[in-house]
Amino acid sequence: MSRISVRGFAVASATAVTTVGAVVGVASGNSSPSTSDNLETTASDATTLLAEVPMGQQAQVQSLSLADQAHAQAAAAESTAKKAVEESARLQAAETAKEKKAAADAQAKKEKEAKEKKEREAKERASRDEQRDASSFAAKSSYSIAEVKEMARQMIPADQFQCFSNIVEKESGWRYTAQNPSSGAYGLVQALPGTKMASAGADWRTNPATQIKWGLNYMNNRYDSPCGAWQFWQANRWY
Repeated sequence: MSRISVRGFAVASATAVTTVGAVVGVASGNSSPSTSDNLETTASDATTLLAEVPMGQQAQVQSLSLADQAHAQAAAAESTAKKAVEESARLQAAETAKEKKAAADAQAKKEKEAKEKKEREAKERASRDEQRDASSFAAKSSYSIAEVKEMARQMIPADQFQCFSNIVEKESGWRYTAQNPSSGAYGLVQALPGTKMASAGADWRTNPATQIKWGLNYMNNRYDSPCGAWQFWQANRWY
C-alpha cells in the first residue's frame, strides 16, 4: 500500500467516523452538521490520522506495496516469456512441416519423372524392336500406295508415323516415283537432288523402303523427328 493509499484509507475511515457521529447526533436530538462541514471535518481528520501513522510503519507499508508490484511484474514477464516460447515453437513446427512437405513433393515429382522416363524408354525400345529395316522387305517391280504406306508404318515409330505421312502426302501423294519437273526433286519425300538417297541404298529410284529409310534419317537429323519436320513444313510449306 503506497503513501497515497494510506491517506485514502485514512480519509475513508474519517468519513465513516464522521458519518456515524452525524447519525448518532441526530438520534440524540442534536442538529445535523452541514455537508460542507462534514467534508472539512473528514479532510482534517484524514490529515490527523495520516500524521499519527508512525514513519517506520509508513515505510513498511510502502515496502510491501513495492514488493507486490515487483511480484506482479515478474509474473507478467514470466507469462510473456512463456507465450513467446510457445509462439516460437509453433512457428518452428509450422516451418518444419512446410519443409517436410516441400521435400516430399520434390521426391514425389522426381519419382514420377523417373517412372515416366522409364516407361517412355521402354516404349521406344519396343517400338524400335517392332520396326523393320529397309533391307527386310523383298524387292518388287512395283508397289501400290497401300503397300508403300504399310512399309512406312513398319519402319517408322508409331508416335511419328502420322507426321511422316502428312509430309509424304503433301510432297508426293505417296508415289515413290514422283518427280518434280522443275526442280528435279524425286521420290516419296522429294529429295533434292534425288541422288542424295543413294546413301540409303543403290536402289533408291525403285525401292520405296530405301526412300523411307533416307527420309526418316533426314527428318531426324535436321528436325529431330518427323513431327519436328512436319511442324516446320506447316510454317514454311517446305522442309
